[in-house]
Amino acid sequence: MLRGMLFDFDGTLADSFEAIAESVNFVRSENHLPKLRFEEIKAHVGHGLEHLMEKMLPGCSVGDAKKAYHAHHKVHMKTHTRLYPHAREFLRKLHLTGISMGVCSNKPVAFTTELIEHLGISDFFKVILGPEDVPNPKPAPDMLIEAAKRLQINHNEVVYVGDMDVDIKASGAAGMEVWIVRHDDTSFQILEKIAIENIYGSFLEIEERKSWLFVGHNGK
Repeated sequence: MLRGMLFDFDGTLADSFEAIAESVNFVRSENHLPKLRFEEIKAHVGHGLEHLMEKMLPGCSVGDAKKAYHAHHKVHMKTHTRLYPHAREFLRKLHLTGISMGVCSNKPVAFTTELIEHLGISDFFKVILGPEDVPNPKPAPDMLIEAAKRLQINHNEVVYVGDMDVDIKASGAAGMEVWIVRHDDTSFQILEKIAIENIYGSFLEIEERKSWLFVGHNGK
């Protein structure tokens, strides 16, 4: 029985890569480093801000880089972050079925919470967790296990929806089924083993292939 669904944020619910790249290049410019191409930055997103700063600002103070990133991103993140197609409708329909939902992202939780509010989807989630809320970020299972605990749902009654290898590793370690949604983006290569039937091109494809999720949905 499926009683809960947890979501990654960046690259899963929202396309926030442009906002992230803008803030990374701002911090690089502050450290007299040349701008990087969008694709170079995107390849390192998903493992948390510390990992991103280590990779994007070699030789620089990670602590100072994180502070500069935070200051810039807080001001500019809303402008360049948007929901993926059909995400809002997918969440609304799940909400109407009574499935409990949460977000587990390696993004700083204050940013995730603010963006979810800005995007108008906060009412759908009972819990929003970030790396500050658990001992270890993804790919460790801590965040997913804690979210299921707060939702009061067993791990085998929860599906985790993500977009990359770190999500597959975290869900596997948590004993949860994982669905990967690609939004028809092939720039991230899935290296972890995963059943092809658990890979989707969009939220609309999940809805079409998992129509049983919405049995009893009244369309209102």
